[in-house]
Amino acid sequence: MAPWHSRLQLQFSFEAAHTVQRHQHEGGLRALASHYPEGAGICHQVLVHPPGGLVGGDILDIDVAVQTGAHALLTTPGAGRFYRSTGAPARQTLQARLQPGARLEWLPLETLAYNDCLGENRSRFHLAPGAELIAWDLLALGLPASEAAFRGGRFLQHIELPGVWLERGCIAGDDDALLHSPGGLHGHTALATLFFAAGSPLAAQRREALLDAARQVAGATVRGDALFGVTSPHAQIVALRVLGQRIEPVAALCRAVWGGWRQAGWGLGACVPRVWST
Repeated sequence: MAPWHSRLQLQFSFEAAHTVQRHQHEGGLRALASHYPEGAGICHQVLVHPPGGLVGGDILDIDVAVQTGAHALLTTPGAGRFYRSTGAPARQTLQARLQPGARLEWLPLETLAYNDCLGENRSRFHLAPGAELIAWDLLALGLPASEAAFRGGRFLQHIELPGVWLERGCIAGDDDALLHSPGGLHGHTALATLFFAAGSPLAAQRREALLDAARQVAGATVRGDALFGVTSPHAQIVALRVLGQRIEPVAALCRAVWGGWRQAGWGLGACVPRVWST
């Protein structure tokens, strides 16, 4: 079977107090109708990939441009899946460009890395001065509830704000030290990074407010064996990192902190996308 290559270009502009979405696509990746549950200024957009997952050689390319004054929230209706591969890796890439005063929320549901997959998930965000972003990366290794552990294959994660911040890691199914040692994942199979980023240095008081909000919300939300930490690795970044045995409590913790950051950073309530409940 020939690999699939899908491309989706999205542009959000602010016109007459309304965030307007325009897009072009090639292949199966599509954007559904825009929704405005918070009013015309904030566009909620659901991205759909009908095959439901990637196999060896498949490529998804997503390009997002958010113009000055526009505010877009992008999510998906279900988990992304990287299936077993016997050859070439499957790859998803995101390039997002935010102009001054733009806001983007990149909130796809979790990625599932199946045993023996060869997967790459690369995200690069270009933020102009005055632009701001809330984004996450949620990853589950294997299917522990089905006793299908991640014992082989490889998954690469790449998150970058050029010139500001770079997080890059490769998780191999046969890397016992990384997967099981106290200095690694220590047996946890779900991990997440949630971050608030700005195109200019955050004022110290605002950065502390974001750190405090994350710590308070996470401390009140964390359940079971989930572990979390909140840091500011750069003057333009505040980041939450979470480890857990299942993706559901990890995702719930990230959603709670996302809501806290919306309030602390932008004065907005947590308007949960309806698709998360369907």
